[in-house]
Amino acid sequence: MFFKKNKNENKNENFVKVSALMIHAARIDQDYSNKEEEIIKQTLLKIGVKKDDLGRIIEEGKKIDENSNQILNFTKEVKNMNEKNKIKIIEALWQIIYSNNDADMYETSLMRRLGGLLYIDSKTMGDIKDKIKKNIHNDLHSK
Repeated sequence: MFFKKNKNENKNENFVKVSALMIHAARIDQDYSNKEEEIIKQTLLKIGVKKDDLGRIIEEGKKIDENSNQILNFTKEVKNMNEKNKIKIIEALWQIIYSNNDADMYETSLMRRLGGLLYIDSKTMGDIKDKIKKNIHNDLHSK
């Protein structure tokens, strides 16, 4: 007998894949920090994850990232999001990358690939990157 998944389960599966994409970006430099995980949590909450589901979604996202060698599986869910949430994800990815104040060649390569996969033009990607870098720079100098 087959059971249809309820709408909430499907939505959470999508959030798991989005989580896996952000976790992938955080791990690509081999340094997954608490700061990066906090950015991921806050972003997931902003795009609609319920607080009660947050821990489970992140843990499942980590497992998916560990067992996958390509980002195409993760990007499909982001590609189908509305523009506002897509931008939130891109902002979060840049925040994750610059959370240690630097971007290495693997991280910047990932973001170039994501821009193409998510149909986000290079000007928009660059504008978001510059905005995040400026915010991080301002945060560092205001402390």
